[in-house]
Amino acid sequence: MYYVVTGAAGFIGSNLVKALNGRGIRDVIAVDNLAHGDKFANLVDCEIADYIDQGEFLGAFTAGRYVGRVAAVLHQGACSDTTESDGRYMMENNYRYSCALLERCATDQVPFLYASSAAVYGSGTAFREHPDCERPLNVYGYSKFLFDQWVRRRAHALPAQVVGLRYFNVYGEREQHKGRMASVAHHFFNQYRAGAGVRLFEASGGYGDGEQRRDFVSVEDAVKLNLFFLDHPEKSGIFNCGTGAAQSFNDVAVAVVNACRSARQERALTLGEMRQQGVIRYITFPDELKGKYQSYTQADLSALRAADYCEPFLTVEQGVARYCAAMLRVATATHG
Repeated sequence: MYYVVTGAAGFIGSNLVKALNGRGIRDVIAVDNLAHGDKFANLVDCEIADYIDQGEFLGAFTAGRYVGRVAAVLHQGACSDTTESDGRYMMENNYRYSCALLERCATDQVPFLYASSAAVYGSGTAFREHPDCERPLNVYGYSKFLFDQWVRRRAHALPAQVVGLRYFNVYGEREQHKGRMASVAHHFFNQYRAGAGVRLFEASGGYGDGEQRRDFVSVEDAVKLNLFFLDHPEKSGIFNCGTGAAQSFNDVAVAVVNACRSARQERALTLGEMRQQGVIRYITFPDELKGKYQSYTQADLSALRAADYCEPFLTVEQGVARYCAAMLRVATATHG
């Protein structure tokens, strides 16, 4: 039996493939679009049974060519660029593709775990898995919102597990290919290592310089949550995937800088010292993000805890330190 991971060469998808390998699972069908081929690097240390382009796989899967051969579909593939303005592309890639996969999974009674997003909540202050809290600010968030709604309308008639995970701000290994859409932890690390100073947004949305707050969640925790539901096929629903604790961008910057300093046996600095020394700088808030930016997010974990997921989540300080250590190992191996 195969485990299908869409977006397998991407950030969360490749981490899931690696985690499945860690369980001794090698029969993984990796589905992705390698039009931008740099993502292949995320799969080099993974074992897969086959790689299939996303278009080719959809045609074969919906035609029934995998009936009785798939244990579960972990659907992570999507365009995750929150600034993408091509709505037709976004809806076809994120919404229609997901609908087609789920229809076939329902027919074949195959568990379906998929990536939703905290972008569905928009600029609200309540982050609970309920339509009253959902007001997306961009077409990416809308594409995720619409599929969640589609799932809800069919939930009573779906014969197999369906789980949507609303990822908050995920950071961690295997995101280097994402460019400007990589996490702030990734960007802050590269900025600090380049000696240019870590750049954060000035005050906006009622928050001070660098004090905009997000629920930053390690990809390690995102993977653990996927595997939890994979192990409990009797559990279905839409759940937040965040820590439940908002932290500031300043917190992330401080964690990155001090992780790098610790690796060089240098003492930790306070935020005030970093500002004074020019290690942290604040830049003008971009015009193109005004009205489309979440200045605050914090996952409500009530539904997740009610589903008996009791594991603690890494804090920014814990998760970022581990992530920076991993990036430093890569940098050392690459450059000596």
